[in-house]
Amino acid sequence: MKYIIDKTTGIPAYLQLYKQLLEDIVKEIYSFGSKLPSKRMIANEVGVSTVTVEHAYALLCDEGYIAARERSGYFVIFHTDDGFVASSNEKENPIHHHHTNRHENSTHIEFPFSVLAKTMRRVISDFGESFLDRSPNTGSIELREAISRYLARSRGIYAEQNQIIIGSGSEYLYNLTVGLLGRNKVYAIEAPSYKIIEQVYSSSGVKLEKLPLSPDGIDSAALQNCRADVLHISPYRSYPSGVRASASKRHEYLRWAGQNDRFIVEDDYESEFSISQKPEKTLFSQTSDTNVIYMNTFSMTVSPSFRVGYMVLPKRLVSEFEKRLGFYSCTVPTYIQFVLAELISNGDFERHINRVRRAKRKELNKYRK
Repeated sequence: MKYIIDKTTGIPAYLQLYKQLLEDIVKEIYSFGSKLPSKRMIANEVGVSTVTVEHAYALLCDEGYIAARERSGYFVIFHTDDGFVASSNEKENPIHHHHTNRHENSTHIEFPFSVLAKTMRRVISDFGESFLDRSPNTGSIELREAISRYLARSRGIYAEQNQIIIGSGSEYLYNLTVGLLGRNKVYAIEAPSYKIIEQVYSSSGVKLEKLPLSPDGIDSAALQNCRADVLHISPYRSYPSGVRASASKRHEYLRWAGQNDRFIVEDDYESEFSISQKPEKTLFSQTSDTNVIYMNTFSMTVSPSFRVGYMVLPKRLVSEFEKRLGFYSCTVPTYIQFVLAELISNGDFERHINRVRRAKRKELNKYRK
């Protein structure tokens, strides 16, 4: 077996194995429907424990590349063809729909107020009156650089600070997207969709198509037959349906965007709180093309009251943004930006995320017992 674990890299063995297996699945060395080698076989031939193999397989299951069948093993459910159809097993077990408000979560743990208060005092002390200064139009350099480093180490997104735009929440950023890409384009959204997404695009006066969701993402036929130039999606978990795009569907979205100079707006709300042992892969990080705009907020991870979001532009759109929208002032107070930059840089932000993810896993395990 060709899989090799390099013990000198510092990368956990299960992640190295996961990446090699993933590459073979995407390249169809393990084709759709095929059975993967048993955990014991891989463990013996690669020289790792069965627990290591189990962790690698669990990640592939979490991301929708393989599925476990009781007493049968692990089978590939990733499909490279357009029009992926879920297996009968998946149809019998559709993703559960969640009908709570987008800002609500039964396992949500509030960001520790004591930590937040201490950070706010430190920012006042360290920055003095400079936090009264006007922020650059795209956001403070401190926050954009902190986000850039955070995305690189946690989400596999490598973007320079000038690709990052700070704004007061999702709605503001949705509007900027229309201003950047143009009102003459046709926009498509998931149906059902978070109502504010539809309201923003409708109020912008653009042509809007609503694409129905299937259990693994937007219906393939609807996507292929639409006239849209821009596709706005929430692949991690669409609200209010709770539908999560499968690995196959995510690749389908990227293939769609690769035609006719189309764009994807990837609304990655809440994905940091995935219970997976490995952070969710973003579409932005999965493509070398320059047609995905990544978007996220701090509403869930810190507080909705902060009203802070950000988007990451492909490099080719940076100068276009400056030309079309560079005159817009940043809508987030400089002080709040400095506080968020400090929370990210000193590790408090990621410690909180990890704490919530552990709590969610604990709650899930409780219900499984």
